[in-house]
Amino acid sequence: MPYASVSSEAGLNRPITINTLRKMKAQGDKFVTVALYDAPMAAMALKSGVEVLLVGDSLGMTVLGYDSTIPVTMEQMIYHVEAVKRGNSLSLIMGDMPFMTYATPEQAMANATRIMQAGAHMVKIEGGEWLADTVRMLSERGIPVCAHLGLTPQSVNKFGGFRVQGRDQAQAQKILDDARLLDQAGADLLVLECVPSALAQAITAAVDMPTIGIGAGRETDAQVLVINDILGLTPQPPKFSKNFLVEAEDIPGALRKYVGDVKNGVFPDEVHTFG
Repeated sequence: MPYASVSSEAGLNRPITINTLRKMKAQGDKFVTVALYDAPMAAMALKSGVEVLLVGDSLGMTVLGYDSTIPVTMEQMIYHVEAVKRGNSLSLIMGDMPFMTYATPEQAMANATRIMQAGAHMVKIEGGEWLADTVRMLSERGIPVCAHLGLTPQSVNKFGGFRVQGRDQAQAQKILDDARLLDQAGADLLVLECVPSALAQAITAAVDMPTIGIGAGRETDAQVLVINDILGLTPQPPKFSKNFLVEAEDIPGALRKYVGDVKNGVFPDEVHTFG
C-alpha cells in the first residue's frame, strides 16, 4: 500500500478524528499509533505523521520502573495525558484507564470523564464481553472507547505472565465473539495484542471498527509500538517490537522509518508475528 493518507513525511496537516480512521480502514490505508508519554515526543510524532497517540499505562514499566501496569494511578495517567496534549494538537490521543478504574459502568464514567478532561479524545479499556454495558454507556454519553483484547496486561496475574492469547480454537472463538460484541456496543477502535495473525485478520474483517495490532500480524488496520521499543530502549524487547533507531540517524528519523514501514506494509514481518 503506497505511503498516502492525511499524513506525510512533513507531518500531519489536519486533526485526526474517529471518522478519519474509519475512512482509512474503508480505503485500505494503514494508520500508525505510538504509545508515548511526554510533550517532546508527542511533538516529534506530530511532525512524523503519526495519526494516533496512546498514552498507555505501559508508562508504569517504561517510565516509572514498575514491573507491571497494575500500580499505575489515575493521577499519573492524567499527568501524562496533559503533557502529551500540550505537545500535539492534531493526532488523536487515547488515554488508558488504569487497573480497577472501570470495574463498574458508573466508576468507568467518572474516571473516563477525568481522562477526557485532561485532553484525551478517547479512552482505552481492557476486557471482553463483561465490558459491553460499560462501552455502551460511555459511547451513548459522548466518550469514545478503544477496546483491548488478546493479551491484556492488566490481567497479567490471571494469565500467569505475558503470554500469547487465542492459540487454541475455543479461546480464539471467544476473542472473536468478544470483538463483535464490543463493536455492536459502540466501541470505536480495537487493540489486538499478542494474538495469532490469522485470528487478527479474521477479527479485522468481522468488525466495523478499525483494529490496531501489536504482535498481531500485518493484516490489522494499524500498528502500535511503545516509543521505548521503537528507540531500542527496552532491555529485553518483546518479539513483536523492532528497534528503528539502528536504521536511522536520529530519533525523528526512527519515527519516520516506523511510520513509513507500517504504511508500506514492511512492518511487521514474520519475525514479529505469532502463528
